[in-house]
Amino acid sequence: MNNIDKLAELGTSTWLDDLSRQRLTSGNLKEVIDSKSIVGVTTNPAIFAKAMSEGDAYDADIADLKAAAATVDDAVYSLAVQDVREACDVFADIYAQSGGRDGRVSIEVDPRVSADYEATISQARELWGKVERPNLMIKIPATDESLPAVTDALAEGISVNVTLIFSVERYRQVIDAFKKGVQKAADNGRDVSRIHSVASFFVSRLDTEVDKRLDAIGTPEALELKGTAGVANAQRAYAVYRAEFAEATDLPAGTNPQRPLWASTGVKNPEYPATKYVTELAGPDTVNTMPEGTIDAVLAADDLHGDTLSESGEKAEEAFRKLAEVGIDFADVFAVLEQEGVDKFVTAWSDLLQSMAKRL
Repeated sequence: MNNIDKLAELGTSTWLDDLSRQRLTSGNLKEVIDSKSIVGVTTNPAIFAKAMSEGDAYDADIADLKAAAATVDDAVYSLAVQDVREACDVFADIYAQSGGRDGRVSIEVDPRVSADYEATISQARELWGKVERPNLMIKIPATDESLPAVTDALAEGISVNVTLIFSVERYRQVIDAFKKGVQKAADNGRDVSRIHSVASFFVSRLDTEVDKRLDAIGTPEALELKGTAGVANAQRAYAVYRAEFAEATDLPAGTNPQRPLWASTGVKNPEYPATKYVTELAGPDTVNTMPEGTIDAVLAADDLHGDTLSESGEKAEEAFRKLAEVGIDFADVFAVLEQEGVDKFVTAWSDLLQSMAKRL
């Protein structure tokens, strides 16, 4: 039993945060599943930008798309849909064995439409129909404008990965959108047991932003708190999850609770342990999506520290209180991170479109 298996015993599913045509055609994805015990895959615009802009794995398909006079946008999504569909097939057995909890593959709506409800829900429907696999998840950002699209996608039986969550306050809105969605699905006669959702909380980016502000404050008390915000914020979110779902009586029978997913778990600060956002966020009913380097670090770790979530709520609140006392304005931090998160994905997507235009 490796450390990823031990995480699974604690209740944390490990998903790989990466996908490319090369991983699929070489058999690498299946190899990583078998040798490293991963049980799902997430993608985002930056991942596809990197995958499609390097190497020659996509050349034949790009030539066909050029011959068909495909637009740049259509070409990018055609290639992404093919990759995601094939990945879904690779994970089909895990999906069946886990009853739909795992074996999931996520694809994101165009980040440029995150402020447009109609465009977001339209693209969610389109991607769900094009991939046409039950173990797909559509990633929809947790912006004010896109949250209604989360509700409506779930109501239509579409499994959703709600992404770019930074604050507990936003997370509560995500949970509300989820509950409304599954209730609508039940009211419409859908089998809610077939609908799954995760709420993707971004972890390391919070430490990056808060640590920068702590350095600027510069007091000994502030500097001692570096590296504490990301884990504490996720632990606070987990306490909310347990309060909302542990004994929920306001959900239709058969509803699968929306699990927290820890994203952005590769450390940005080399001074921090490579496993920081894994070993400190292990516990029941969670997902951790990791770049392969982080997975390898976890596999090589001496100790996982056990369940670091179930009894972490009070400690996490105390950490946040201390951060606020030294001068961290979390309302501003979260506003900055949400906008930066959208902007980064828009930039990655724009870079990908420019690269694809040249290749076409």
